[in-house]
Amino acid sequence: MNQHDTIAAIATPPGAGGLGIVRLSGARARSISEAILRLPEGHEWEPWRASHGFLLDDDGLPVDEVIVTFFAAPRSYTAEDVVEISCHGSPVVLRHCVSRALRAGARAAEPGEFTLRAYLNGRIDLPRAEAVRDLIQATTLYQARVAAQQLEGSVSRAVQPVKDRLAELIALLEAGIDFAEDDVSVAPAEEIDARLGAVLEGLDKLLASYAWGKYVHEGVTLAIAGRPNVGKSSLFNALLGQDRAIVADIPGTTRDTVSESFSLEGVPVRLVDTAGIRGSEDIVERLGIERTRRAMADADLTIVVLDLSEPLTQADREILGYAEQQGWRVIVGNKSDLPRRMETGVEEIAVSALSGDGIAELQRTLVERIAPDGIAAPQSGLITSARHEALLREAREAAQKAGDANSIGLPHELLLLDCYAALRPLDALTGATTADDILNRIFSTFCIGK
Repeated sequence: MNQHDTIAAIATPPGAGGLGIVRLSGARARSISEAILRLPEGHEWEPWRASHGFLLDDDGLPVDEVIVTFFAAPRSYTAEDVVEISCHGSPVVLRHCVSRALRAGARAAEPGEFTLRAYLNGRIDLPRAEAVRDLIQATTLYQARVAAQQLEGSVSRAVQPVKDRLAELIALLEAGIDFAEDDVSVAPAEEIDARLGAVLEGLDKLLASYAWGKYVHEGVTLAIAGRPNVGKSSLFNALLGQDRAIVADIPGTTRDTVSESFSLEGVPVRLVDTAGIRGSEDIVERLGIERTRRAMADADLTIVVLDLSEPLTQADREILGYAEQQGWRVIVGNKSDLPRRMETGVEEIAVSALSGDGIAELQRTLVERIAPDGIAAPQSGLITSARHEALLREAREAAQKAGDANSIGLPHELLLLDCYAALRPLDALTGATTADDILNRIFSTFCIGK
């Protein structure tokens, strides 16, 4: 991709609508717009002001009445001249607008190229670029809030203090090596250890936020399992707040997995209703039971449903044991509105899917299991990206190696190798630390040459 081209693309979703926007970015954005539009006589391209105009066809006749907005470099999304043409949302009109722009000298934008230019031109950093995608793809309001905070730089702001402490340690070690003849004092091992400890503490805090952040970004899968006729489908509908699964008194009604999505405290949840697990000769039911086991294995958390109005059965015990092997599970005792005849021997949440009693408590328990440390505020620098988590983990491992090297008295040259290894993944998050950055820290801190 030639970054000096002026690019054009439809910036609104496919399909018909009241409005649609065609965006142009680059040095020729204004001249290309003038070639395809009829603007008022004496029109001046005043930044951040909307103007009225007409989109023309190849014969110079009006096709659509439009509003044109100009954003001057560098105070635009891409840090280039940007023109946005707001048309009526007919796909034919929008395609015609782009087609005319291309014939007038623009190039069709590649997927994500507007945001790529914003990054390459220093308008945003990588976490902010990724936040643009996350904000567009958000399915819950909480997801959107987190992405909006990241778009404003919450991740970079959270990582920067850790990076600064690491860069200060590197400057300290570099100064001791490069300017030893000037009697620059090098920190003792205890001070180096304390500085590395602060770096590790900061990295651990960021990594800990990913436990909740990954669910915010990727969502969580909950499987509902149990023997037939314990009320799994009724509980499924109660959690969703709608009648999605078929409910009947006949055991084995659900023969396949049924899934639906909903929001739980802002986290997108995929809830899976499964076939009841029991011994059966019915080939269709047996296939459904096999899918149930797969759904439990794939789920982040399994809700095991028991019928409190009946004694605990061997099938119940087998399901409890299988769920225990899979990992996370929550035990729900359904039909709490009926006389209790079951002693589970485990801690369960009593609910009535029919009346709704206990559903709110179950939802709170699910949130506690997903976020044992509580729900993080969107502005707290929450780590939601697996790429960010991997980079932070790489930085932590290198910083730990530096601490181990310091504890056994290895030369500072070797400590520096590990410190730079810890800095590189942080640079991949927030942008590169240059040699000038390190030198500036050295000279501003140590007053070399006095």
